[in-house]
Amino acid sequence: MRTQEARTPRSVLFTAVLAVVVSAGVFVAVFLLRHPEPTPAGAPDSGTAPDAAPATPAVNCGHSLCRELGAMTVGGVPVVLLADEAGKQGVVRIGGDSIFPLIINDLGVTLGGDSLRCVDGATPVCLVRGVAGGGSAGELFVARGGIWRDTGKPYFSDAGTISLNDVTADGIADVIVVRHECPGAQSGSARCQAAPVLAEVYDVARGSVGCTRRYTAPSELKGWPDVRLVRADLRPCP
Repeated sequence: MRTQEARTPRSVLFTAVLAVVVSAGVFVAVFLLRHPEPTPAGAPDSGTAPDAAPATPAVNCGHSLCRELGAMTVGGVPVVLLADEAGKQGVVRIGGDSIFPLIINDLGVTLGGDSLRCVDGATPVCLVRGVAGGGSAGELFVARGGIWRDTGKPYFSDAGTISLNDVTADGIADVIVVRHECPGAQSGSARCQAAPVLAEVYDVARGSVGCTRRYTAPSELKGWPDVRLVRADLRPCP
C-alpha cells in the first residue's frame, strides 16, 4: 500500500515567495541609499538652486578690501566704483571681471559717493572724479565696439568742477573742465584763484574743441555745478 506524501498548500508557498521578494527589495533600497549613483560631470547639483550666481570675487584697493562707492548701468553694462575706506585708492569694475586701477590715485584724490558719472549714447562714457589739490581730478572710460578702455589722460580743474555733457551734439558725451584763466600765475595760487574762470570742452576722441567766455565766478556757468553747455557757447580757447 503506497503512502501518500503530504503536500504544502499553494497559499503557504505564495506567502513564502512574497516574503522573499519583499526582503530582496528592502536590501536593494538600503544599498542604493548608502551608495547613491554619482552625479555626471557637468550636471547641476539637485541641492543647489539652478539660478544661483557665483559670488563676486573680493577686490583690493591699496592694502585693504574695496567698498562700493557708486554704481551705474550704461550700455547695458554695470559700472562700479570701488575704493578703500579713506577713498584714496580706487578702482573701476566694468562688467563682470574687468578691473581698472585709477590713474588719479597718484594725484592724491579723495573719492566719494558722487564720484562716478556715466552717460549712455553712441559711445558710452564714464567719468570718475574726486577732490584733489585744491581742485578736482577726473579720469575717463570709453566703450568702443563693446570694449571699455581707460583713455589714460587725467583731467584737472582748479575751479572744482569736471562734468559730462554732449556739448558737440554728436551723441557722445564731452568732458567739461572748469578752470581759472590766469596766464603767468601758478595754478592754485591766491592770484590764480581770484582770476576769471572759463569752461574748456574736450571731445573724447579729438581733444579740446573750444572754451567758453570768461566768467567772474564758476556759479555763473549754466547748470553749475553740473555744467550744461551747447556748441554755440564755445569759441577758441585763449
